[in-house]
Amino acid sequence: MKNALVLALLLVLLGCDQNISESAQGRVGIGEVLGENGENDAGDRSFAQADRVVDFEFPRDHGPHPAFRSEWWYLTVVLETSGGRTFGVQFTLFRQALRRCDELCDGWRGAQVYLGHVGLADVDSRSHREWERISRGHPQLAGVRVDPFEAFIENWRLTANASFEEFALHVPLSDGSIELDMAVVQPVTLQGDRGLSMKGGDNASYYYSIPRLSAHGRIEIDGESHAVTGLAWLDREWSTSVLAPEFVGWDWFALHFDGGDNVMAFQLRRRDGAASEYNAGSMIHAAGGSESLTAEDLEFTHVDTWRGWPIEWRLRVRGEQWRVKAAFADQVMNTSIRYWEGVVDIFDEGGERVGRGYLEMTGYAP
Repeated sequence: MKNALVLALLLVLLGCDQNISESAQGRVGIGEVLGENGENDAGDRSFAQADRVVDFEFPRDHGPHPAFRSEWWYLTVVLETSGGRTFGVQFTLFRQALRRCDELCDGWRGAQVYLGHVGLADVDSRSHREWERISRGHPQLAGVRVDPFEAFIENWRLTANASFEEFALHVPLSDGSIELDMAVVQPVTLQGDRGLSMKGGDNASYYYSIPRLSAHGRIEIDGESHAVTGLAWLDREWSTSVLAPEFVGWDWFALHFDGGDNVMAFQLRRRDGAASEYNAGSMIHAAGGSESLTAEDLEFTHVDTWRGWPIEWRLRVRGEQWRVKAAFADQVMNTSIRYWEGVVDIFDEGGERVGRGYLEMTGYAP
């Protein structure tokens, strides 16, 4: 019954007439959402599997893949005001299917449910806020389309122009808003083996990133308006069984270096504490091109914790080493899926800050 809690929640959504928004009451585990065993509780194995290398096709693959069980559109942004005040923004739209649809099953009788998360970190005040919305898939409530591109849940919207060279984020909030315009600086990077990212012997996702977008816009919060600029990272994954059962969670780093290079690296944490052969990542170069990283290229060591969350890490990549430290400790997303998602600073071995980025940690139980 790995997926019992989340499926119960989704069935309630599909069976009622009222859309649920702003903070679910229950809390579920990451494995329950991502499908550890590749099937739902009825034993339906009809969902498509990420089990081979495929040819990605754009703009099609910016849109939904309803034959797969789980999918997300995931944006993180580190921003500064002209006075040096730092903010972090996370926007994620999750799609979860109750049954396979080779065409997208949106509508009142549809089988798609969407979960939206927004996180806002104010580094200077060391405060973090999060918002959550849940909705069935419906053209008037939540969904994703390609032409024109829009990933939305109610009035939270990530959009793009026809060439997918420019994106915009529009997030009205109960006590403010986030409005950002973003331009692609570095193109799509296929993660793993040409986009097939292994998460276990029989578990994988299709995964690509747009690793660097320039961002500018405005954050309004607590009656104050802040003009901001910075850098964004956009991730896309879809799968049916992304996390093998021997893993309890992962630690994921998306790092922007001041010189223009980027690093994505993740480790999968085994229940028995052993290092995983499926740890992976990529180095994306400012001059163009990228290199895939395997478990042998990576070493993750946490050196400080806060309430059970590792908030300072030593990350080694092919002999280079950096210290990755949370901009402040409490950047926990206290939503129906509880995880840590926040701004980090990158320091070289001499202690000089050389970049910033985002860190996501799941599967901890502080």
